[in-house]
Amino acid sequence: MNVVPDDVADILRIIENAGHEAVLVGGCVRDMLLGRAIHDWDVATSAMGEAVSALFPKTVDTGARFGTVTVVTGRRNVEVTTFRSDGAYTDGRRPDSVLFVGALEEDLKRRDFTMNAMAMRLDGVIVDPFDGRGDIARRLIRCVGRPEDRFSEDALRMFRALRFSAQLSFDIEENTMAAVRKCAALCSALSAERVRDETEKILLSPRPAAAAEAAAWGLYAGRLRKADVPPDVLSRIAGLAQDRRQRWAAFCAVLRRAGAVDSAKEFLRDMRLDARTVKSCGAGAEAALAAALTDRLAVKKILADLGTEAGLCAAAADAVLRSSAAVSLARDVLDSGECYLIKDLAVTGDDLIAHGVAPGAQVGVALKKLLGHVLVNPADNKRDILLGMLDKT
Repeated sequence: MNVVPDDVADILRIIENAGHEAVLVGGCVRDMLLGRAIHDWDVATSAMGEAVSALFPKTVDTGARFGTVTVVTGRRNVEVTTFRSDGAYTDGRRPDSVLFVGALEEDLKRRDFTMNAMAMRLDGVIVDPFDGRGDIARRLIRCVGRPEDRFSEDALRMFRALRFSAQLSFDIEENTMAAVRKCAALCSALSAERVRDETEKILLSPRPAAAAEAAAWGLYAGRLRKADVPPDVLSRIAGLAQDRRQRWAAFCAVLRRAGAVDSAKEFLRDMRLDARTVKSCGAGAEAALAAALTDRLAVKKILADLGTEAGLCAAAADAVLRSSAAVSLARDVLDSGECYLIKDLAVTGDDLIAHGVAPGAQVGVALKKLLGHVLVNPADNKRDILLGMLDKT
């Protein structure tokens, strides 16, 4: 089990010494039990926000309405939230109101899954009223209470169930899975940004095929057309580098080929991806669909046409669509130092003009012709050879 960092333990100790209850909660407790790296440490307490702020030299009021104060330790920011129960979720994301409560179990019962509804005291005692520890041992994702209630509160929890399943190789408990299928249409009201973030985590997980399950269950309603997105093909994404753009490109290519979207770029824009990702992934996905990257020369031409980043996206998409060696070929080209871009030719536009080529469009035409030759004959990327070729034309 991971050791609680000193600065985090100090927060618990200071709050307890002031006469309040304080515990670690949620994902950090889960990941401690799983032995996974912990990025965020969250604390729940019986103390009100004002009392928490008074105990520490530097705090930020990050959510007074929800009872959250961020304690700045110098090493990290730690969210400290007052025990609470939640009112109705009219917007399908946040409670309309909260009621601050004195009991830890009341706070834990509002959480999504049993494995996230555990707390740990400073002395290491685990508070686990919903058998989250047992579900971790059984490798199960199970909702706290009635799954339909949890999903109606926040439909993103359905994506989170699949994401945790993909990241942890856990199964989704039968009643929880049935509720996902039943409540899937609620996901159409989710913001594109929230769906994008969960999708990206799935694509970067060891089981990216979970995105096909999400599509089959209707979680992408309003974003994807009904189509048979093949999980066996999507599973090949796991063999790619942990590169978000390459994985998005491969995902888009699979969706396009399945008929779930008309345009990779439009889908990426609709999912609120950044402009650079839209450009690189969109171009890469469409290029891979247009022609197979069957050999080293085809890969070099794609790198030349699209540039390095989009070319690698095309190679990744091709590798997933066709189980090809396109990524390996692309990496080999990059590692070899061979020229595949005009800027890396042994001659420049000025060299060509000095050699008698008329300034203007003819320089670009000549450079492209020389690059085409060098792509096939990399050893010829020498100034004298290339200028000599001009003399023969």
